[in-house]
Amino acid sequence: MALKVAFQMDPIERIDIRGDSSFALLLEAQRRGHDVFYYTPDNLSLRDGKLIAEGHSLTVEDKPGDHYRLAYPRGVDLAGYDVVQLRQDPPFDMAYITTTHLLERIHPNTLVVNDPTSVRNSPEKIFVLDFLDLMPPTLVTRDPVQIRAFRDQHKDIVVKPLYGNGGAAIFRIPEDDTNLNSLIELLGMTFREPIMVQRYVPAVREGDKRIILVDGEVAGAINRVPPPGETRSNLHIGGKAEATQLSKRDREICARLGPELKKRGLIFAGIDVIGDYLTEINVTSPTGIRQVAQFGGPDIAAMIWDVIEKKVKRTRRV
Repeated sequence: MALKVAFQMDPIERIDIRGDSSFALLLEAQRRGHDVFYYTPDNLSLRDGKLIAEGHSLTVEDKPGDHYRLAYPRGVDLAGYDVVQLRQDPPFDMAYITTTHLLERIHPNTLVVNDPTSVRNSPEKIFVLDFLDLMPPTLVTRDPVQIRAFRDQHKDIVVKPLYGNGGAAIFRIPEDDTNLNSLIELLGMTFREPIMVQRYVPAVREGDKRIILVDGEVAGAINRVPPPGETRSNLHIGGKAEATQLSKRDREICARLGPELKKRGLIFAGIDVIGDYLTEINVTSPTGIRQVAQFGGPDIAAMIWDVIEKKVKRTRRV
């Protein structure tokens, strides 16, 4: 079932293919014989009611340093495509949000993965608030008095921007740390949005588990262990990936989230679990596909394309 597929993503020359989930999806699309068109978000335009993307035909090879070939530069009407993969990384800013408004003009006749309306309404640290009973104690505010009172109550806290990504600007502030007021001032000057504050979960030293769900079903998981002297476990800042198994609690969390992800059209989602607590739901440009495969897990890219092809087939019948 050959499809016309467009990838809206970050510049292909900049990605690290060893751990990039978009690249895994590209490889699988190419293996299945899909016609792949590539463009970056800044080359998306609404022209006379048509959603036009300026880009190239793309072929890829799993070869670091020589991983892509571009051909046939042109503008295309995305309404003529079967699928658009929405794969640019955050920050989840107004530029990102605007692309979701544009892409929802062609969805679902052209299947956008993930559903652009749901992506816009489900930023990582907001969507997760629908499941507060699964999370560590959490505060969202700009009020310094409330933040100080929260630390007084919980003693050891983590402070992070509400729309941050990749572990940027995340701080652990224990009870005896005198930098809290300065940090509140800094984040208040840097970000217009509220700040997220959570009770520190010591289990993060044992790892931050990334669990991938495909169309609401568990597909695979890896554990990400922070490096010595670091609170954050993100792989690009030195976190170590390792194989893992899902606990009973992990499966309970996934069972709660799965139906809602499926209902919202969030085909590819990655959730983060520390100890017994859900901390984030990633739907904008989830990662982890290649890491799961490296530790002998399933081919999640193939699972995602299986779901996409079935959905497109149903749309064609209608």
